[in-house]
Amino acid sequence: MKQVNPTPSQEASGQNNSPPINIDTQEGENDEGNSIPTTQPSMVRLSELEIKSLPHDPGLRKRIMNYHPNDREIVQREYIRRGPCQPGDYVFPQTFFGKYPRTFKAKWFENHKSWLEYSKEKDAAFCFACYLFKRDNMVGGDAFVSKGFRTWSKTDAFDNHVGNHMSAHNNAMRDLDNFKKHESSIISRLDNQSTITKTAYQTRLEASIKTIRFLLRQGLSFRGHDEKETSLNRGNFIELLKLIAQHDEKIAKVVLNNAPQHCILTSPKIQKDIVNACATETTKKIVEELNDGFFGILADESADIADKEQMALCLRYVDKKGEVKERFFGIMHVGDTTSLTLKEAISQLLMKYSLTFSRVRGQGYDGASNMQGSINGLKTLILNESSSAYYVHCFAHQLQLILVAVAKKNRDCSWLFETLTNLLNLVGSSPKRKEILRERQAEHALKELDLGEIKSGSGLNQELGLSRPGDTRWHSHFKTILNVLTLYPTILDVIDTIGEFSSGVDNVKAESLSYAMRRFDFVFIAQLMITIFGVTNELNLALQRKEQDIVNAMRLVDVTNGSLQRMRDSGWDSHMEKVSAFCSKYDIDIPSMSDLYVIPGRHRRGHREVTNLHHFRVEVFLSLIDQLLHEFENRFDEVSKELLVCMASFNPQNKFASFDTKKLLRLAKFYPCEFSEKELLFFEYQLDTFKYDLQADERFWNLKSLNELSMKLVETMKHQTHSKVYLLLKLVLVLPVATATVERAFSAMTFVKNRLRNSMADQWLNDSLVTFVERDVFLNVTDEEIVSEFNRMKTRRIV
Repeated sequence: MKQVNPTPSQEASGQNNSPPINIDTQEGENDEGNSIPTTQPSMVRLSELEIKSLPHDPGLRKRIMNYHPNDREIVQREYIRRGPCQPGDYVFPQTFFGKYPRTFKAKWFENHKSWLEYSKEKDAAFCFACYLFKRDNMVGGDAFVSKGFRTWSKTDAFDNHVGNHMSAHNNAMRDLDNFKKHESSIISRLDNQSTITKTAYQTRLEASIKTIRFLLRQGLSFRGHDEKETSLNRGNFIELLKLIAQHDEKIAKVVLNNAPQHCILTSPKIQKDIVNACATETTKKIVEELNDGFFGILADESADIADKEQMALCLRYVDKKGEVKERFFGIMHVGDTTSLTLKEAISQLLMKYSLTFSRVRGQGYDGASNMQGSINGLKTLILNESSSAYYVHCFAHQLQLILVAVAKKNRDCSWLFETLTNLLNLVGSSPKRKEILRERQAEHALKELDLGEIKSGSGLNQELGLSRPGDTRWHSHFKTILNVLTLYPTILDVIDTIGEFSSGVDNVKAESLSYAMRRFDFVFIAQLMITIFGVTNELNLALQRKEQDIVNAMRLVDVTNGSLQRMRDSGWDSHMEKVSAFCSKYDIDIPSMSDLYVIPGRHRRGHREVTNLHHFRVEVFLSLIDQLLHEFENRFDEVSKELLVCMASFNPQNKFASFDTKKLLRLAKFYPCEFSEKELLFFEYQLDTFKYDLQADERFWNLKSLNELSMKLVETMKHQTHSKVYLLLKLVLVLPVATATVERAFSAMTFVKNRLRNSMADQWLNDSLVTFVERDVFLNVTDEEIVSEFNRMKTRRIV
């Protein structure tokens, strides 16, 4: 038993040309005690494809589309929200019902519930099946189709309309029943799908998916140079599929030559669709892990192997377990690197997965002017969208800038790196000279073993090389200097050999390098840089970790500053002991510290005369460390800002000894959208309760970082008890520390898009990188989810 209301536009015009709507009902009572239905509004969907394939009547599509024209928007929104329709779905808009008129008698509908419907507006009964599949020989004319039946006393008209088994009404009912069944649709009949065909298709598709999953995780290419059947190497995809088929008889029967010629599922287009489905489902998992929470963005741009400017985007957020995560979200080709272009690219990528700038609470970039510009930089444009999206200059990049600044300002430090550059150019200029270095290194190792100076064992005495330091990874400078001092006698031997058997420019370069490296100045400054790099090495490694929080990073900066200060105050004697031991081992002259310092190759006239002690201790040792301390103070100026000073009050070390309620209240004011003025009145008491609760709980006594605190709160379910404090903690955690995750994505890009795959399209590159970089998330994506996304992309012959 059913009823329908007119649409708003029909009520305004006083017309109702639409037939009633078929809905499920439950019995109830009206004002007179008669049995009436209690409606349960519902909505089902009808795809455009199913409408076009309706049997018998070309006008049927038009009639359904005009069923309730003003409800199309509702249907469209439902369609967009739920995704493409599945075959067999049929749609009628949702409606709401009022009271039934007093002329209505429920008993009239008892024997005709499957087709009889009631219109409140017209106070008439209709046949829904006959409306859709109208026949010319309709018994009783249009009474139950368009005009409506109102003669309630003539109940025999119901039976007359139904007629015999070959009546127009029963034919219409059979057509409606067939329409609801996907197996009866025109597409299914034309395709003539059988259970065996569907099973074979499913097996073939899953075999292609498994092959592609392996290639994506390994970052391998798909296609071969020659994929003909006569080729010995048809590419990784087909060769791996052949290998799987050889070990699985079920797959072998349905793939490659045993598959229908029009449905092999190995074409490049199918491969790209499956890869796109894999990437989409992987990104959806990341969005699910984000759980509609706040996040920070990390972005950087770099050119790929084809010299196309690419911008990588990573998200930093706190997951459901309270753990800080940094995930690679996508890479986009940008025509230029202006801030407006970058913002538009980030916005499009976020909106694709229903994310907006309003949820951004942190920004992290490498410090380029188009990123951090205060007038029209990317950070300013995003701050205009979200006032609480605070910017933090990448700590690792600031550490790199410190080294560059010191190398440029300090003359002796600059001379050392210039000498190392000349050394790398001379020895590494040809494979022959590299081979000489390897041979002499092996000879020196054998001599030292015979003399007992070194020990043999697994992992000891590995071959070392002179790798060129990277521009953005200052740790590589540490490795280069360390290897030079380790291979010092071997390198001198190689330089002498090059000078002996060379002539012209190379001979002059070899003699100049040999003289420079045998000087006390070289050893002194190289050992000093090794010590400085060793002090700051822990900070460098910490800044590369994804889970590093900004408060812990600030603490490490302070620790590094303190170590440098102690080295300045009391590290001279220990440093001179290392230099003297090295010089004595390799017969390098140690100058008397009381003699006047002589600048090699320069006349004393015009230069201030100072002793060797003053030069090496004051002008080199102390001056270099002072410049480092000064650069630390200037580059890490964020640590003095109120925002980050307040964050330090969350530090859980020593049973929350640094917990400061007033500073955390000031911190909450930085986020007015999450903490209103009214909520701040009670937030102070919530912070005090939080402090006393956690200080009394032994499970929180040995925590060392904010990340550990967040995870422990979720583990103990205290994040629900102290929900507002936990929210503030999450806002602190989403502030990025370094862009190391973005740099890793660029490293992966050079692996995936290499010299042999330099023509990869942008979408293909993005999909390959998402699944390759976030392999752990990709492993959690099931084959069924990939199949569903693959089917939703477009109409497939077999579903």
